[in-house]
Amino acid sequence: MQHSTLTLLGAGPGAPDLITLRGINALKTADLVLYDALVDPSLLHYCNSSCVKQYVGKRAGQHSYSQQEICEIIIRSSNHYKHIIRLKGGDAFVFGRATEEIEAAKSAGMNIEVIQGISSALAVPAAAMIPLTSRGVSQSFWVITGTTRSGQFANDLYLAAQSTATIVLLMAMNHLHEIMEIFIRHGKQSTPVAIIQEGCTPRQKIITGQVNNIADLARIKGLSNPAIIVVGKVVLNQRQIASVIDLKDAV
Repeated sequence: MQHSTLTLLGAGPGAPDLITLRGINALKTADLVLYDALVDPSLLHYCNSSCVKQYVGKRAGQHSYSQQEICEIIIRSSNHYKHIIRLKGGDAFVFGRATEEIEAAKSAGMNIEVIQGISSALAVPAAAMIPLTSRGVSQSFWVITGTTRSGQFANDLYLAAQSTATIVLLMAMNHLHEIMEIFIRHGKQSTPVAIIQEGCTPRQKIITGQVNNIADLARIKGLSNPAIIVVGKVVLNQRQIASVIDLKDAV
């Protein structure tokens, strides 16, 4: 008996042409694709006509599949499909719950393949002309989730608020005010902040401010998930880089 294969495939940060060539080739061989809410639906056009496409996303206001339900679908599907692709936004190994799905696939005796994606934590700030590192400004960066599985803030968030590194916050918009309060308590009230909503798509929106006013600005401008928050002096580089690019384009 030939075992089925689960491929964890990162679709990239938003734009459909930011998926890798290896990822496109994998979609062409899939029998079942389980795709998330942040995946551009046009990527499903790479699948063959007999491929089954099942939405298993998690979005507010819509039916959401729990992680346990997704793992159960993977296990059940292993008896019916030879090649199952779990298609996720960004990269599956960056807050993509990949470990749970690998464990589920292993329990069903499946083969496992991983195809990396471009993480939104890196690509979305770049699309907004914000470098995560810059000589003389920032020598490192942290990528942190807004809350842990228990709904609490991670200890790393408190440590990050004390560092001079660039901080990239994922899935943090629902707790933006409380998170900024942590930075304020560590004397970072004037630190620049940027929020990029729906980055790397035609709907991308960017606002910039400081730790002490960004929550109010986001409320006034109506920004919400999906969005990435960047905290650090590198945010100030945005206008400088953009002006250089504009100057070059004008030459």
